[in-house]
Amino acid sequence: MVAKLYRRLTPRAFAIAAVLLTVLLCLYYANLTSDVGQNANQSTGGGAGGRAEVAGAAALHAHHRKRTLGAVCPRVSQAHTDIDTVQVYKEFEFQPAWMKSKEYWDEWFEQRYEGQKQDPNRPPLKVILIPHSHNDPGWLKTFEHYFHYESKQILNNMVAKLQQYPNLTFIWSEVSFLSAWWDSAHPSKQRALRKLVHNGRLEITTGGWVMTDEANSHVFAMVDQLIEGHQWLKTNLGITPRSGWSIDPFGHGSTQPYLLTTSGITGTVIQRIHYAWKQWLAQKQFGDFMWVPNWQTRANPTHRSQRAALLTHNQPFDIYSIKHSCGPHPYICLNFDFRKIPGEYTDYSIKAQNINEKNIKQKSELLLAQYARTGSLFPHNVVLMPIGDDFRYNHEVEWDQQYTNYQMLCDYINANKDLYKTEISFGTPKDYFDAILERYDNYPTLKGDFFVYSDIFSEGRPAYWSGYYTTRPFMKILDRELENSLRSAEILYTIALNKARQNNYGPHLKILERNFEKLVRARRNLGLFQHHDAITGTSKSFVMRDYGLKLFESLRDTESIQQDAIQSLLLNDTLLPTADQTKTIVWSDLERESYEKLPKKLPVTVENERKVVLFNSLVHTQEHVIELRVATLGVRVMDANRNTIPYQLNPVWNASAGNHKLHMASAEYELVFVAKLPPLTLVTYYVVAETEEKTTKNLATVYCNNCHRKEQPKQHNPNTEFKAQPPEQEPEFRPSKFKIKNTQPGDIQLENPKMKLLFDGTNGFLKSVTRKHKQKVTQCAISFAAYHSAQFHSGAYLFMPDPNSRETDKDVLEQYNQQISIIITSGPISSEVTVIYGPFLVHSVKIYHNEKSTLSDAIQVQNEVDFENPPKNRETELFMRLATDVQNGDTPEFYSDLNGFQMQKRVKVDRIGIEGNYFPITTMAYIQDDDIRLSLLTNHAQGAASWQPGFLEVMLDRRTLYDDSRGMGEGLVDNRKTIMKFWVLIEDVQHVNKKDNKADSAKTRAKRNVQTEEHTVSFQSRTRRQFKSIFKEQIDVTKVKRNIEEQPAVEQIFEQYGRLKRDVDYMEQPFEDGEVVRNFNVATESSKSENFSKPSLYANRMSNMLNYPIGIFIMEDIVLDAKPNAVIRLLSDSFPCDMHLLTLRTQPDQMYSQFPSMNALMVLHRQGYDCAVSEKYKCDQASFADGTKFVDVQIDSLQVMSLTGLHTEERLNDMNDIDIQPMALQTLNVTFVK
Repeated sequence: MVAKLYRRLTPRAFAIAAVLLTVLLCLYYANLTSDVGQNANQSTGGGAGGRAEVAGAAALHAHHRKRTLGAVCPRVSQAHTDIDTVQVYKEFEFQPAWMKSKEYWDEWFEQRYEGQKQDPNRPPLKVILIPHSHNDPGWLKTFEHYFHYESKQILNNMVAKLQQYPNLTFIWSEVSFLSAWWDSAHPSKQRALRKLVHNGRLEITTGGWVMTDEANSHVFAMVDQLIEGHQWLKTNLGITPRSGWSIDPFGHGSTQPYLLTTSGITGTVIQRIHYAWKQWLAQKQFGDFMWVPNWQTRANPTHRSQRAALLTHNQPFDIYSIKHSCGPHPYICLNFDFRKIPGEYTDYSIKAQNINEKNIKQKSELLLAQYARTGSLFPHNVVLMPIGDDFRYNHEVEWDQQYTNYQMLCDYINANKDLYKTEISFGTPKDYFDAILERYDNYPTLKGDFFVYSDIFSEGRPAYWSGYYTTRPFMKILDRELENSLRSAEILYTIALNKARQNNYGPHLKILERNFEKLVRARRNLGLFQHHDAITGTSKSFVMRDYGLKLFESLRDTESIQQDAIQSLLLNDTLLPTADQTKTIVWSDLERESYEKLPKKLPVTVENERKVVLFNSLVHTQEHVIELRVATLGVRVMDANRNTIPYQLNPVWNASAGNHKLHMASAEYELVFVAKLPPLTLVTYYVVAETEEKTTKNLATVYCNNCHRKEQPKQHNPNTEFKAQPPEQEPEFRPSKFKIKNTQPGDIQLENPKMKLLFDGTNGFLKSVTRKHKQKVTQCAISFAAYHSAQFHSGAYLFMPDPNSRETDKDVLEQYNQQISIIITSGPISSEVTVIYGPFLVHSVKIYHNEKSTLSDAIQVQNEVDFENPPKNRETELFMRLATDVQNGDTPEFYSDLNGFQMQKRVKVDRIGIEGNYFPITTMAYIQDDDIRLSLLTNHAQGAASWQPGFLEVMLDRRTLYDDSRGMGEGLVDNRKTIMKFWVLIEDVQHVNKKDNKADSAKTRAKRNVQTEEHTVSFQSRTRRQFKSIFKEQIDVTKVKRNIEEQPAVEQIFEQYGRLKRDVDYMEQPFEDGEVVRNFNVATESSKSENFSKPSLYANRMSNMLNYPIGIFIMEDIVLDAKPNAVIRLLSDSFPCDMHLLTLRTQPDQMYSQFPSMNALMVLHRQGYDCAVSEKYKCDQASFADGTKFVDVQIDSLQVMSLTGLHTEERLNDMNDIDIQPMALQTLNVTFVK
């Protein structure tokens, strides 16, 4: 056996195996308390020996599954790919000579094309024509208008014409429109459509509720709308999508390919990427590539949920219309758009001629010349040719025009195959991907994304689509508020529904079942807003209003669902002391008058005591800041055990118009306390009446020079500007129970046990932060300024500062210098500096005082921005900038998140302006050097940049009076008062190669030195069969017992061995001789791979808290027969520290979709984190605790599914069996007991 193993292994592989075996044996004799044995009969293929081998492999697999999550510090390495978009992008020529013509096809491309024609080994040209119609669910018209006047007709025509023309094909993407059509379609049309789909002539591509935006959408909403679409398709059509089609989002991120791959989609088509990328991919013949995540994955081909790479096709030319698709010369392609509708006058309707016997030869060769040039850009010579545009085929005659003319061309070309060496036919994206995989399999791998997207202005300058990252921030925040409310409603609803079912809580069950339709409507309204002209803010203002009304309706519905679910969980079978058992006694503390207005806190009246029910929707114990409004200062707060806890009472400020004058409200106060809540738990706190004399120590102290005076005399004209009077002429102080002091001259300092914050006493903005554990001052100056928009070049889509402006930044606050108010509020819970610049800006910075609280390491920032009515602040692109001393490179680098799912490195490109260096963020961005990382966490999507070393800035709001000529047809003037929330984190970065004087024990050094990474090794010459035979000879470990905390080295080694063994498991499938295995993830001796940059565990926790804030509900003061429990746990134990519950959504019944089923899809996200940042925040739970389960509900089965729940992958015994790689998403189908 040894000789045989030696003969098959290379020297390097043998050395690796020997080292691994030696370490295992050493650890065995030194530390292990139980035997680590081999199966003596592993050489036999059956009988007892075979069974023992299977049992041993199963035991190792189970051990590996459990311990994968248990790594002390799971490290993730960068993926190794042929193309890294960050590295390639910065080398581009951004002002090529061809920009004025907008056509990159030049003599070089022409010569290569002519050379290919002479190549006898070049495969023949194959063209797949794909008729399509791009239907926007809202843009220039509302969703309903588009459906009734456009999409409904297109779908009706499609069903009729595909039956009329037996070889015609079509594709459809937007399930939102398809669902609306299906609901009103005759059953015969439904059957016809279902037949067309199953015959492959109609392909449903992507299958999402919409064609989602890829820059602004959060991963929760992206996944949710994809699940909604896929589940609808499975239920109504019985299909699972195979191909993606994403041709209109304004730039493409790497999150969407991951979601598609893990949903079971095997290929996708993209369109809008930077013109320089178009040219580069065409030059390299890399238009088809394997898009992989930025991090190395342990891909498992047998599990869709663990596939890593997605075959991606980039359309090589400008856009998806026939004019800009058929080839490099649009003026020729115009001849082949045969749509001619009476009353329509377009460039193609004038130029295109119908095909007839006289012109068919000339037209065929003219078209083939374009197709062949397109084919020359790909090694396989297969061309995907879209035939359509926006809302095409809405007239029945167009179907006849396009089909008749193209069919004549196809027949002629195919009849002369020997002459033209071309095959052409109608098809779908699935046909395209099947065809290219038959011809070619050596596709380059690519990691990264395609932001920022740029096309070209008419004058030949780059037009960067980076404005929509920030456009209409009010709507972007409304979107995220609905996400949070929907997610909480989904979780509460699923648990409450199944608890009511299993315990026969009749009244509650009826209410919850009735609420399911509201829940589905909320999913679909949120999904609709992920459309690439909705969350982007790039629809007309009345369409954005329609979106807003839909979001507002669903916000109310999801709040109502939460209230009903909480009431059910609190009361169980307890009856209300009223005849109406459906009466609501649990209310949200927020009131929303309309979607256009900010929500308001409802004042809580306290006669004796009021119960405040708090819901922590996160699966970890989390501290949350609770803010309530109360009508009296005579209150105190008690926790669930009725222990009085620290709290703070702040004044509530009332302001005159324009914030010119501030005074304290006389009968409303802010009550603040910090609640530490168990995971997924409802906890009741008590606000108890108290004499005001006893609450004095809890009152905040206020420092302010001009905000606590009496109102001006009645003769004062309120329309005149308020001006502070000299001290001797000031009115008397307003009577107040708060201690009010004047602000002293000079700078302002806030301090807690962890840090000191220094503010400029003149403008009120933060200057620096001193962290006490290092006594080092970190420059962190906050400032506000604006870029002056370039007229007609900056709008809803585009961002471009005015090139004629003398200064890049303009001081947008200068006009409010006479209206500055600075307020300092300090109390036992928190201290805060608020600076007010008239109506335009209210900026607050807050820190928390409890040294033992995780909140005391973070800085809370809030901005209230109001552009007022136009034309004020016209052509203004407002940003907040943090100017720091973080050394993030002479050529600045920073990291921005993609969809709240992963981080992407960004490097400034000096050759393009700030508009080309702005990137989308959804939850966070950070800059760092060798010692410090500065992170900015945000609660909504916006643009961010690091334009200078040490700078990190985010765009806050935009107003442009002029359209940017990208189709919307109007400027941005509907700005609304918006509140934006942030956390600023300053974290230490640890170095593995530096000595740690505080940890010099052998045990700690060993723990530090044995950290391992996942690496990729490339086998260029071994066949799969040889590779398999090598692994078959490896040692089989079947039993391990040890203490992980005491033996981190063993844990790391067995984790690697488990990965190695897992690769063997799926190598058991048969392979053909000669197939070359290029990349398999196995452990190697290399340790030089660069880590994939991730947030710290602390940053992840704070970001989750910001984006999923606590649910606060007030319970009516009512006498019940049985007192509800003060603590209601929905989950028995915390999830592992890096595990996030994305959603727990109840699925509709298969027969009656308006009713909930017994199944729910639980989507988990293992959020990667960097252990070297904020090292003191350790992982407190690295794996699922034994017996982790939902409380008070019984589960029948747990199955691993593909991401959208269409494919069953594996059955699990319980949550302990869950195995998720770092960074990955995984969906489980939870079936509850009836």
